[in-house]
This record gives sequence, C-alpha cells and structure tokens, in this order.
Amino acid sequence: MAEIIAHSETASRLWAQTDPGQRASGLEAMADALDAKVDQLVPIAQQETHLAEARLRSELQRTTFQLRLFAETLRDGSYLEVRIDHADPQWPMGAPRPDLRRSQVPLGPVVVFAASNFPFAFSVAGGDTASALAAGCSVILKAHSGHPRLSLAVAEIVSAALEQAGAPLGVFHVIFGLESGKAALSDPRIKAGSFTGSIQGGRALFDLAQSRPEPIPFYGELGSVNPVFVSASAAAQRPEQIAQEFITSMTLGAGQFCTKPGILFVPDESQILEALKAASWPAPAALLNDRIVKGYRDSLSDLSSAPGVELVVSAADDPDGSPAPSLLSTSLQSLLAHPKQLTAEVFGPTALVVSYQHEEELVQAAEVFEGQLTSTIIGNDDDQIAAELISVLSRKAGRILWNQWPTGVSVTYAQQHGGPYPATTSVTSTSVGTAAVSRFLRPIAYQGFPQHLLPVELREA
Repeated sequence: MAEIIAHSETASRLWAQTDPGQRASGLEAMADALDAKVDQLVPIAQQETHLAEARLRSELQRTTFQLRLFAETLRDGSYLEVRIDHADPQWPMGAPRPDLRRSQVPLGPVVVFAASNFPFAFSVAGGDTASALAAGCSVILKAHSGHPRLSLAVAEIVSAALEQAGAPLGVFHVIFGLESGKAALSDPRIKAGSFTGSIQGGRALFDLAQSRPEPIPFYGELGSVNPVFVSASAAAQRPEQIAQEFITSMTLGAGQFCTKPGILFVPDESQILEALKAASWPAPAALLNDRIVKGYRDSLSDLSSAPGVELVVSAADDPDGSPAPSLLSTSLQSLLAHPKQLTAEVFGPTALVVSYQHEEELVQAAEVFEGQLTSTIIGNDDDQIAAELISVLSRKAGRILWNQWPTGVSVTYAQQHGGPYPATTSVTSTSVGTAAVSRFLRPIAYQGFPQHLLPVELREA
C-alpha cells in the first residue's frame, strides 16, 4: 500500500501540472477504450451483478459519455472559476486594492470507494474517478467486493488507456479489500475521499477521514428515500397514470437505485392506492449480491413491523430467493408518530404509501424528513399547497422534481446529485454532472505577480 500511495503522490504532482487539454485527451482515451471493450465487459458484469444486458450496455454508454463531458469541461476552462481584480489605488475600503487573481488547483491524491449498484457509472471508471482525474488528481480506486472481476478488467483498460495518452504512471491504481481502503484513506498523503453506499459504511469512513491529524474532505453519498407528494387535484385527475409511473420508477433496477421513490403520499380518498393494488407488477428479480439481499430483508422486516403499517401488495419470491416487489401502506398520523422507523431507506423493490386527509398535512409531513437526494411533487400549476411545500423541500433535498420521477439522473451541467445529511456528507457538492469536478479542487489566489509567473489561465495578453 505504501508503494502505491507513493506512486500516486508523485503522479498526482505531474498530472496536476499537465495542460487541461492533455488531461481531456486522457479521459477521452479512457472512454474510447471502454467503448471498444463493451462486448467483453458486459458479460462479466452480468455474471457478477445479475443486472440485465440492456441495462448494463446503457450504463456503460453513460459512463463513457460522462468521461467525454468532463473532457469538454476541461477544454472550456470555466471549471477553474477564474476571478481577476486589477490593482486599484482608489479602492473604497480606505486602502489600495492589490492585483489579485483567483483560480483553483487540484487537492492531490484521492481515494474513491466504488459502489455496487452501478458497476460502471459509479465504479472503477465512474463519475468520481472521472471528476477527480479531470481536476488533476491521481486516483486510488477501492474496488467494490460485489464485482471484483469486472473491476479488475475495467482497471486494466483504464490504466492502459491513460498510459497510451501520456498520463504519468501511477495516476490510477485499483486496490481491493475494505482494510486496504481504510489504510489508504488514513495515509497523510491522501487529500480527499469519496464513497457511494450505505449510511453506516459511509459514516464510518467519513469519521475516519475527519479524525486524521489532517482532516480531509470526504464526499459520501449515503442514503435517501426520495419522498413523492401527490396533490389532491393531481390524484383526482390521473390516479392510474400516477400509480403506473410510480411502479415503473420504484421497481427500476429492482429498486436498487439511490433515487428510488421509497415513500408516496396520496389523499386517502383517492384511487391511487386501489390502482396500485390492481396493477400488474414486475416479476421477482435478483438483487446485486447476497449482502444486498440480507440488508433488504432486514430493512423490509423493520418497516413491516412498524405500528400502523400494512402489507398491501405482495407476491411469492422466486424459488432462487429473488424478491418480488412489495408495497406497504400507513397513515400520515402513523408516520408522524414513528418518523425514524417509517422514513428509513429500504434498498430494494419495496415502497411505502402514506395516506393523508388534508393537503395542508403534506407540509407537516415534509418537515419530518432528514436530508434527501430528491423530493418530488406530483401536482397541478394552480395547487395552492405547492409553494409552501417547495419551500420546505428546498431545505431537505438536493433536487426537487415537478411531475417527473427521480430515477434516471441526467449527466449534465446543472445536475445536483447530493443533499443534506444523511443523503450526503457534503451538502455543497454533487457526485453527478460537471460541477462534480469542484470537489477535488481548492481555491488559490495570487497577489502582485508578474504575468509570466502566473498560471496560464490568469495571464492577460
């Protein structure tokens, strides 16, 4: 481990000094190499994760797209957020203003903990790796135990592509095992960490990063139930549509998306719950691995045993143990009485429907939630409750949706995939979209320097 970190530290300094265009070429080389190996990688991913071929091919396409999008961002240069204040002897504060020029520089070597549920997009060559490399940091990737053969295969492709693109040796490493990851995160040469996974695992790593003699930024995406609030008017107008769209979203990927809508608020007189009961639900589907299955069953048991909760949709699990989707229901009064138990995430194909009597109760319900990745409102433009509900949800979530569903996180410029704790450990950052590069940069100002000694982006003709 010491040798890997030493190589990573040396490579990080060299990588940070490369032209952004060269780093962009490295990211594009990674994308091209992965696209060329899709037929080799997807079968391995299928064997290790139980995910369908079409889903995996789509996810790999998203992975290479985001690598190229970060390359585009590097060439654009705006990610450096350059600010220039020319010297001003008449500055109104009472003293002359010096020449000040602000840019951003890479943090240094980064440890990335890969996720299980997106074996391409949030794993070895996923968004955290892409954004850290784009920033000019070297990456030590802790592979997820759920897909080790795929991780090794992708790591070999990534390493070869970076080397061929002229990146310094050691700019990317992959390591295996939780203890190796913890050892790397504890090393003083590591300057940041990132993680996608459970609250318990992420919080333990966050605490480790903060307890070091030199605490470092740790960007953990931990947990979210992504509540959906249906207004009375929307429920009356389109109950079957809402029910079907909810089923599609909450069972996507067998409910193993961090943005799965896990709680649905509906009026108790609406037909939505009946439509959900009568709907055709997907067949049982294998979950990612045995640990996910155990966690799912334990969480489902906890939720099912909560006071006031009833099972309203269920089917027999597959003989191989793959769980069938299920749906539970409760009242808003029960949720308010037992908020911790009823708002806990169940990672898998289960959700909770909460019935309310008066629309104004939605605001009270929204207040009980901890930080969320997303919150959704299904409503109409003239719903009186919307403005107040949005006001509350803006304090609770990183992304608020109107008449759309939270699964399917677009990789783009304005995306925000984060939120208040425990959704993430860093409320000001995102793990999806081009703004993610800022997590691995720090601001620096240069005062009074001649042009030729300034970084290129701060010079003027």
